[in-house]
Amino acid sequence: MTDIGFFARSFGPPPREGRPAMVLVHGLGLSGRYFVPLARRLAAGGATVVVPDLPGNARSRAAEHRAPGVGQCAEALARLHRRLSLGPSVLVANSVGCQVAAALAARHPRLVGRLVLVGPALEPGVSGWRQCARLVADAPREPLGLLGLAAFDYLVTGPLRCAASFGHALRDAAGAFEGNLSRVRAPTLVVRGAGDTIASGTWTRRVAGLVADGRAGEIPGAAHAAHYGAPDAMAALIEKFTVGEPGRSTVGEAG
Repeated sequence: MTDIGFFARSFGPPPREGRPAMVLVHGLGLSGRYFVPLARRLAAGGATVVVPDLPGNARSRAAEHRAPGVGQCAEALARLHRRLSLGPSVLVANSVGCQVAAALAARHPRLVGRLVLVGPALEPGVSGWRQCARLVADAPREPLGLLGLAAFDYLVTGPLRCAASFGHALRDAAGAFEGNLSRVRAPTLVVRGAGDTIASGTWTRRVAGLVADGRAGEIPGAAHAAHYGAPDAMAALIEKFTVGEPGRSTVGEAG
């Protein structure tokens, strides 16, 4: 638990000048635990990696009395950045966490050097019921270990908070999300697992097109949580992206 009121894991060396830290942002109702395999691989390459449980979720459940909205989570991440003196970081987010990351990058551009959005989940204009159906269709494509981990996290966070967070995320997707993306100036990589039933190729390419400097990519053999199902491939993709120049293609880029 950090002294700003919510829990965060850390991997690798302390933050240092010349090497951007990486902050990994989980999806709705979950914890940062499903980012741990990726965090360990990034840290093995020398990166400073921070993996929070967002306020109101899992081990940070007590940090908020009610489920916080997307903007509130973004402001909490901004406080974490400043408290840990992370500087302009690489923000890696999955699913609904992509909305939090976009809000942070739009509101606090100096805190985000690069942005990696993995399977941005909520497509504007798609109903909540259809989004849930896509999630159900994705579940059999994910590793069994992830399903058990997610079920535990959902129980810890609590069904009422998960439902409230889903409502917040749907409203953000219908309103602020695309506007936030259009304000992002950091080079951005939008990645999906090739088997993802939640974030379609068409939608991920649209997300990449909304930011000022975006590109889209796919990871074969992975589904919605591509960072968990294929952590080595995801780590390689992120590492190549973080050392590349804006506007240049990256490993695994979709055509």
